[in-house]
Amino acid sequence: MPEIVREESTVGKQLPSHAKVVIVGGGVVGCSILFHLAKFGWKDVVLLERDELTSGSSWHAAGGIHTISSDPNISRLQSYTINLYKEIEELSGQSVGLHVTGGFYAASTKEWYDYLKRERSKARYMGLHQEFISPKELAERHPLIDPDHYHAVLWDEQDGHLDPSGATYAFAKAAKVHGAKYFTHCGATSMVQRPDGSWDITTPKGVINAEQVVNCGGLWAREVGHMAGVQLPVQPMEHHYLITEKMDAVANFGKQLPHGIDFEANVYCRQEGQGMLLGTYEAQATPWKVEGTPWDFGHELLPPDLDRVADRLETAFERLPLMAEAGIKDVINGPFTFGPDGNPMIGPVPGMKNYWVAVGVMAGFCQGGGVGLTMAEWMMDGETSIDVWAMDVARYGEYATPDWGTIKSSENYERRFVMTFPNETLPAGRMQKTTALYDRLMAKGAVMEQGFGLENAQWFAETADNAHEEPTFERNRSHDYVAREVKAVREAVGGIEIANFAKHEFKGEGTRAYLNDLLAGYVPKPGRLTLTPMLSEKGRLIGDLTVACLAEDHFILFGSGAVQEGHRRYFESKLPESGVSYENVSDDWHGMALSGPKSRELLQRITRDDVSAEAFKFRDLRQTYVGGVPVILNRISFSGELGYEIYCKPQYLLQLATSIEKAGADLGYKWYGARALLSLRLEKGWGVWSTDYRPDFNVFEAGMDVFVNWKKDFVGKEASLKIKEEGISRKLVTLVIDSDTIDVTGDEAVMKDGEAIGYISSGGFAHHTQKSVAMAYVDIAHVEPGTKMEVELLGQFYDAEVQGAPLYDANGANMRA
Repeated sequence: MPEIVREESTVGKQLPSHAKVVIVGGGVVGCSILFHLAKFGWKDVVLLERDELTSGSSWHAAGGIHTISSDPNISRLQSYTINLYKEIEELSGQSVGLHVTGGFYAASTKEWYDYLKRERSKARYMGLHQEFISPKELAERHPLIDPDHYHAVLWDEQDGHLDPSGATYAFAKAAKVHGAKYFTHCGATSMVQRPDGSWDITTPKGVINAEQVVNCGGLWAREVGHMAGVQLPVQPMEHHYLITEKMDAVANFGKQLPHGIDFEANVYCRQEGQGMLLGTYEAQATPWKVEGTPWDFGHELLPPDLDRVADRLETAFERLPLMAEAGIKDVINGPFTFGPDGNPMIGPVPGMKNYWVAVGVMAGFCQGGGVGLTMAEWMMDGETSIDVWAMDVARYGEYATPDWGTIKSSENYERRFVMTFPNETLPAGRMQKTTALYDRLMAKGAVMEQGFGLENAQWFAETADNAHEEPTFERNRSHDYVAREVKAVREAVGGIEIANFAKHEFKGEGTRAYLNDLLAGYVPKPGRLTLTPMLSEKGRLIGDLTVACLAEDHFILFGSGAVQEGHRRYFESKLPESGVSYENVSDDWHGMALSGPKSRELLQRITRDDVSAEAFKFRDLRQTYVGGVPVILNRISFSGELGYEIYCKPQYLLQLATSIEKAGADLGYKWYGARALLSLRLEKGWGVWSTDYRPDFNVFEAGMDVFVNWKKDFVGKEASLKIKEEGISRKLVTLVIDSDTIDVTGDEAVMKDGEAIGYISSGGFAHHTQKSVAMAYVDIAHVEPGTKMEVELLGQFYDAEVQGAPLYDANGANMRA
């Protein structure tokens, strides 16, 4: 184990009575945030630690550093973190024990080789330094490896390892150089919010008032959250690694051995002194202290239990055979905190004022620097420099209870090195939220996925016995079923549940003025709908919303269900003191969408209203009755066909669905799921939130500037006009790819003359036009229709061509019929 670094005692030092920011928790994440805030100019920042720095999971971390992550922006932040260590080492005078050895990711199966090809493709456009080497070459770089077990190896020159305690103290000491303060043996014991929104934090050294609080509690994140009434769905897990005695092959190699991961064996390894460190994630997770972390836990380890990892070690010793002969010097079993999807939970907590979190950062020494950078930008500038939704605490809502968090965190721990395919649905924590139609749709063969805790249909296998997924990177067994759903929508009529859309309700005499300022697009008149982007102060795209005006002082905004709490947080931060009330009513309105050329005929059968083209125009809305129940009826469609969205209260959904099924029986009515909808929208060239539209882009890049009302003032207008004046360097385009067996899933590189010119944001197979289609951000020089390029899919390059118009119903006549 690396030696624990300790700083001089802070006993006797005076705790200030006030600070702009107080960070609770002295692990690597808290110290990184402290450093970045001070570096960027906020000197009045204080960190409180209940024991010594690192007295949680930081001190016993394995210390490996690598850049690969499932989310490209997290990979960028991990690269930033690794490059930052030299700076803080020089500034602080504290060694971080950095060894940039390079790292390998070994594929022993075709599936893992395909996975690594996808990672290599992402690296091309991200500017990361990854290359394939042969197993034989790996054996030359790592003398313990038996190369016969591997198909291929991805090499990353940035990877390596460091001293966890040294790195943590380097952040803290570097923060002090910039003017920040930290106090050890000075943990928060309670916190109370004042009417002005600031927090009084009680400690053994007195009370400090904080304008803003950051929970970096690590193993104690839950307990620190409880002080402010916040429930966080994180869970500490027991985790094993072992350290060998001196090994001659290591000691005599002449240089540091690389860091490495063998996915199928489920192990990671690196050099430790003249021996090796070998770790694994157990097949059966062991949640630690589910009831709560004891406050007196500190620099302690848990009793080891090698029987839990024996099968993993056996496989590892087959692949690193010399390790089987080495003596074991230490077995480390220590707790560290996982989140439900394995990514950190950072940012301002929705529904709270001046309360931030940075918790569940299980890969703290890979991600801590990037988390610190992101949090400092967010707190100081009001937004981050890159989209960090994959880490945003707002990606969870009240459904993410402590029990659910333990279940999902355990699943994620167990799957740390287990392949998760793009179309795979995971089994743990399911049915957390359902609608009244759940049993009915399951009986019809629905394959469900969980989105913001809610079960929603992806596709229908027609019978429950046949409803199962086939995880793969290529087209799978759902392909033909989705094709039938698309056919029904294009030729007859289909229905899809829309409970998973977000609904935000605004009321009050000041609502129109409020929305006019907040939204970049047009705010409609009563009885009408508009589509509008929402921008940040810096002109970044932070929302893609449908605005419904029910009355002059009553509006509902429809948008992405996944980001509903993020939008709630933003709306509440901008509310005036009076004149506007707001509520996230997403769970108060369920409903169905009807799409297809026969959708009007079906609708007319179940409503007394005249819904003819003349009486109910495209983008009209009304509060009325459909299927005998009260609804909000919108004439709008994401399928590109004539269509309607019908929203009702949850208690009316079953009756609404029954009426639709009966009325549509002779019209060819068919249920369809999210995959069919995403296929349909590709033929229209429409992007979706979280992939094609997100804060990494502006309205000009995303092609949404046509929806902006440039005649009014709105948040982000000044920045947007400056962007327009300076010009953009990339733009969202639709590509048709020459492929018969495989489609994009996202993040693949787009190539031109051997150079990466962009990346795929989303895509799939367009069943009606029978084409493989992708949405992609590419360099502005290559966006003209007809431009030829290539897309990398599992290591192969496929010809692609930029489209100049939608593949289906280019002028929108069907939708407006």
